[in-house]
Amino acid sequence: MAVLGVNMVILRFLLLFFLFTAVSLGAEVKIGTLVNVEGVRPNYLTGYGIVVGLNGSGDGTTSVFTLQSIANMLRKMGIYIDPKAIKTKNAAAVIVTAKLPPFAKPGMTFDVEVASLGDAKSIANGVLIRTPLMGPDGKIYAFAQGPVSTGGGYSESNRGGKVQKNFPTAGIVPNGGIVERPLPFELSQLKNLTLTLNSPNFSIASEIAEKINSHFKMKIARAVDSATVKVNYPPGVDKVQFISEVLNLKVDTNPEPTVVIYEKTGTVIMSGDVKIDPPVYVSHGNIYVSVTKTPVVSQPPPLSGGQTKVVQNVQTQVVEEHGRIFAINSPSLKDLVKALNQLGVSPGDLIAIIQAIKAAGKLHAKLIIM
Repeated sequence: MAVLGVNMVILRFLLLFFLFTAVSLGAEVKIGTLVNVEGVRPNYLTGYGIVVGLNGSGDGTTSVFTLQSIANMLRKMGIYIDPKAIKTKNAAAVIVTAKLPPFAKPGMTFDVEVASLGDAKSIANGVLIRTPLMGPDGKIYAFAQGPVSTGGGYSESNRGGKVQKNFPTAGIVPNGGIVERPLPFELSQLKNLTLTLNSPNFSIASEIAEKINSHFKMKIARAVDSATVKVNYPPGVDKVQFISEVLNLKVDTNPEPTVVIYEKTGTVIMSGDVKIDPPVYVSHGNIYVSVTKTPVVSQPPPLSGGQTKVVQNVQTQVVEEHGRIFAINSPSLKDLVKALNQLGVSPGDLIAIIQAIKAAGKLHAKLIIM
């Protein structure tokens, strides 16, 4: 019941917040926050490596690939050993991932992420051995090496149980990656500028094209579809300066009304001018089941030879609230939020109500369920 009370407080706070903020009709924002420049994007790299220097918290003998990797590494150093003879638990096989920034040049450093692949209990304070990082084309673009930081995570176990903070089987190597090969992309080779919208929208794409044409006083931009705007470079223009100027232009946006539901946590986010078709009638009712266990001492009769035991007395109570029907006669989000708040609905009930209104065709908003 205490958890339910906390959830209700959080829910009412969110509902009141949306009451005053979610009805805004749009804002003037920079084009750079709405689009991506084609070709100017991060690139994901992946590699397989070994973390050493662990204090007995590495992979066990069941992780065969770790033993084989250690044997292969030693073989490259001129030490030949049978993988079956390796018994160390101070090493762990890991997958190394990284996000290479756009226009990365050789010598630049970046952070890499490390995650255990086997049955290691912790990779904290270990050292990642030099690991090649490959792109989707199978070519090596960077190497990673350095001490692993798990952000203060730890894992301890004994006969009394197990205590764990954070996830000590995953961490990062700050500035542990270094670029060895430049990305196969040259901005100067592009004949035109292509902008792709983060959230496809015909109105916003058209607004961006009109804003660019109006600012440069020439028809150089056109909206190809709801997600793409093509811009021709003016003659003799500096491309870097031109792109910077385009991305800093501001346009008026009127985002599509959206309701996002995250069912696992009972979170509901409403944005935009959400409209409903009145009237809408909502019936709300709950059934609460309470199970209580009370320890009771069972005492045997005198001279019976029995033993005193503690048993559990289980009591189950079911309480059903009377259903309530509430009418919503306003098309605005403000009145919908106020009505649901007056009902005192729980996060789970709120999700069910919104889904039912959407299924009835009364809610005019994009519904996203995560």
